[in-house]
Amino acid sequence: MRRHIPSTQALACFEAAARHESYTRAAQELALTQSAVSRQILALEDMLGVALFRRTRHGVQLTVAGAHYARLVGRWLQGLERDTLDLMAHQGHGGALSLAAVPTFATRWLLPRLPLLARAHPEIVVHIDTRTRPFLFADTRFDAALYAGTPEQVANWPGTQALWLMDEQVLPVCSPQLLEAAAPRGRGRAYATVQPQQLAELPLLQQSTRPHAWRQWFDAVDVAAPLALDGPRYELFSMLAIAAQQGMGVALIPPMLIEVELAQGALVAACNQTLHSGRAYYLVHPAQQGAPMLGDFSRWLLQMAGREASS
Repeated sequence: MRRHIPSTQALACFEAAARHESYTRAAQELALTQSAVSRQILALEDMLGVALFRRTRHGVQLTVAGAHYARLVGRWLQGLERDTLDLMAHQGHGGALSLAAVPTFATRWLLPRLPLLARAHPEIVVHIDTRTRPFLFADTRFDAALYAGTPEQVANWPGTQALWLMDEQVLPVCSPQLLEAAAPRGRGRAYATVQPQQLAELPLLQQSTRPHAWRQWFDAVDVAAPLALDGPRYELFSMLAIAAQQGMGVALIPPMLIEVELAQGALVAACNQTLHSGRAYYLVHPAQQGAPMLGDFSRWLLQMAGREASS
């Protein structure tokens, strides 16, 4: 059955004309005549049965349908150009992996380790965009996703397979100054941690996507904390880390996401009681055959996750 796919030339003419809202400027950009651009767009409109431009006294103007289609075509052409450049650059060996990732995990855990991937697999290039929720892979150009969620959330992600990387442990952390006020410095350079009951009396920083995290932590240590739901709320772990460094309160953050801050002493453990948050980090990809370099990337990720778990 014949598929309704316009020619690339027609789409390129339309996209350029839509960007400039001018056939003349589109022709100049594409090194074509204005009449050639006009013919391609007329043929495209005839095929679609939809008017993409309105002809005015001053030139052309996108219709509502044309503006919507221009956004779709622009993304498709950009993706096609990127994939073509990737193929040309790698000459058929390796290639690019388009990855969706939860933002703090991507910036704090994955990116610092990518130089190790470059040394182990120089043929693989990783492109990263942020996504915080499940999505349909068929509607995107992503090859895989690094996702933080519960086993139930991952199991209910339709049309996918998931590779478990590591469980998420959270630790109460704060600035040294805040801890110094609550528990004076002990001998040497170490700060004395506080007991969970004392922690319940300190200002708490909340994560808006996990509103019951502190209540779960206090329940796990069997401490009554009437203010467990109180405190300013931030969406990302990276925001919590900055707020905690500024002395605004105590935050529950996975230690692997604040390795630099802990090593430099910008953040310290307020209490050494960790808690499994009930979430884990997964590599999620379509159930059908994926990008050819996904296997090597998956094995590398497991190696990195194993190193993390054993440290």
